[in-house]
Amino acid sequence: MTTLRQAASLPVPRAGLASETRGHWWGLVWTLVRTDFKTRYHGTFGGFLWALLKPAAMFAVLLGVFSFLFADVPRYSLNLIVGLFLWDYFSESTKTGLISLHQKGYLLTKARFPAWVLVVSSVSNALITSLVFSLVTLLYLAASGNQLLTWAKVGWFVLYLVGLVLITMGFSLAASVLFLRYRDLNQVWDVVLQAGFFVAPIIYPLSIIPERLHIYLYLWPPTPVIQFARAVLVEGTVPTTRAHLLLAGGVAASLLVGSAVYRYFSPRAAEYL
Repeated sequence: MTTLRQAASLPVPRAGLASETRGHWWGLVWTLVRTDFKTRYHGTFGGFLWALLKPAAMFAVLLGVFSFLFADVPRYSLNLIVGLFLWDYFSESTKTGLISLHQKGYLLTKARFPAWVLVVSSVSNALITSLVFSLVTLLYLAASGNQLLTWAKVGWFVLYLVGLVLITMGFSLAASVLFLRYRDLNQVWDVVLQAGFFVAPIIYPLSIIPERLHIYLYLWPPTPVIQFARAVLVEGTVPTTRAHLLLAGGVAASLLVGSAVYRYFSPRAAEYL
């Protein structure tokens, strides 16, 4: 709350103070991220390990069931774990981002700061979990002697992860202000995520789907990120320049549309808190 009180004393940003004020807002984001992380696992025996247990348990269950169906698919277990932890980040971050202003909107009445700070900080726990899983996966691939893994391909994977973060950020900015007016939105999104889990090629290889239908699966934002990440980490191949341009266009569109919706509805957000 000390940081929030300091934020309340800031003057309205002017041209000469814009960069300094933006730096202060990002400092406030970091404070909220640390606070949310500490309070979420405070008093629990397992602490942060509980955040890792969910995707790990899901991986064990799905691998035990579907490894029999896809026994002839090379490196199925690695493809499954990469798809799962990327999906888990997308699912968790969009769900928390959607309700972020509704859950923490009371802070806006205690201090003066932009509402996007709450939206950005809300996805922190899902991102931390995803980063830990990414590190564990990379260490496992390196320890297993995977000759296809290089620093360049790790760099590509990091870019894909950044792209997924920006996609979820664009969604969260738009959905958080829309949820204040349309409270059924979280129920609708839960249904979309349940269906989307099977639309994205997580538990099955994309090759079993007719090629003419691939374009429709790639319209679902997690699909290209999952497929590209698998290509560089597991298969040792880098997608084409055209594929990267299409992914970059999708990321930019998601962020621009989300920002535009947020700017349009955010001035009246306080009326619905």
